[in-house]
Amino acid sequence: MEQKRKTRVGHVARNKMNKTVVVAVESTRHHPLYKKTIRRMVKYKAHDETNACREGDLVKIEETRPLSRDKRWRVAEILTKAGIMEAKPKEIDQAVGTEQ
Repeated sequence: MEQKRKTRVGHVARNKMNKTVVVAVESTRHHPLYKKTIRRMVKYKAHDETNACREGDLVKIEETRPLSRDKRWRVAEILTKAGIMEAKPKEIDQAVGTEQ
């Protein structure tokens, strides 16, 4: 019988390490007594073989065998890339000049 691997979806919080990213996964649930929504955030270290992930990317990670002391997850796919504004220095100067 084949076991399904656990998957999580979260945003890349850090990508400073080589072939490793820190993914912040946020979940919500209701408190059983007070009925207030509780937000919980857990950070997982995930293996990124190609160093393709950038901070802010929405990624899907899946459980895998232990790859190091802390890494038990790997990046399955990048769902959305973080929006990076590309502007030339002249465009920035013009935008700043029109605001003043």
